[in-house]
Amino acid sequence: MAGRTVVVMPRRRSAIDWSIAVKTGQSFVQPGPTVSAEQAADAVAGLHAAAERARTHVSDFTGLHADPTRTPVLVVDRPSWIKAAVEGFAVLAGPLEQRLAEAKGVSPLARMAGAHVTGLEVGAMLAFLSNKVLGQFDPFNEPAGRLLLVAPNIVAAERELDVPPADFRLWVCLHEETHRLQFGGVPWLADHIRNQVATLAESADLQGADLVKVVDDGLGLVWRLVRGEEEASLLDLMQSDEQRLVVERITAVMSLLEGHADVVMDGVGPEVVPSVATMRERLGKRRKGRGPIDRTVRRLLGLEAKMRQYRDGAAFVRAVIDRAGHDGFSAVWTSPEHLPTAAEIADPAHWCRRVL
Repeated sequence: MAGRTVVVMPRRRSAIDWSIAVKTGQSFVQPGPTVSAEQAADAVAGLHAAAERARTHVSDFTGLHADPTRTPVLVVDRPSWIKAAVEGFAVLAGPLEQRLAEAKGVSPLARMAGAHVTGLEVGAMLAFLSNKVLGQFDPFNEPAGRLLLVAPNIVAAERELDVPPADFRLWVCLHEETHRLQFGGVPWLADHIRNQVATLAESADLQGADLVKVVDDGLGLVWRLVRGEEEASLLDLMQSDEQRLVVERITAVMSLLEGHADVVMDGVGPEVVPSVATMRERLGKRRKGRGPIDRTVRRLLGLEAKMRQYRDGAAFVRAVIDRAGHDGFSAVWTSPEHLPTAAEIADPAHWCRRVL
């Protein structure tokens, strides 16, 4: 019997060493709050129950429906969240990594060193974030996404804010379950965001000289952030008008999603969470960060921009609902063309005229 010839395809080297990112993040992660085995089990069970309860309230309020079996709820610790976050980043970075693999003027040694250094940077960033994220919906995990609830951070926050654990867990889940239903109930949404990121990668000029310039510009941006320039933005690193437009589209979508989740929290919260007013006030103070170093890192990682997304997106959603009702607002979920632009986030009446 003739032997078969087995062709082994070479594995494409990643532009980011994701294993280094996971190891670095998990090695620098801070320990969570001290809890007993009974308290840990109570937190896990309580979060699963809160997520199930929140899903019903959010679905009733928004009119969005999705199959919960396709989007599991995972209660995780900080190291597990880092691993899940790296998996999500790897999916989004796929188009950019492909471009980097095809870029000319970069030696194999430089690629290897760059992948290692970038993996370290990603891991360090995730280590910083791992004790701050309460929950996160990952829309890119097969088949339809997954909801991650970071138990140590939720327990730490409810202790720090001195609020009833059951209330706080339900309140957090109202926000995260909104994202779960946004992506689960709007099947094209995750692909739309993925396509925007791919467009951003395709428009990047990745020749060797430009990569050096991007690094130099990045160091300059860090310096501006350290000096406290409020207008410093990662948009400053974009190389072309086309890239800026794509980033604006992505920002507009994220503002819509975050703002909508905040509106849902405010709409449902007072009816089902007795201490919602206290939690809103205390969490608002917590979101601002504690010191100048913390605030600088938040600006660098885009967390300050995320706070603006909550505010601006919520103002857009409320304005549209006031003008056209919930049925009118629901038109935003019918097609990518009905998503608001960055200008329309600031001018909801313009979106109403264009779409409604």
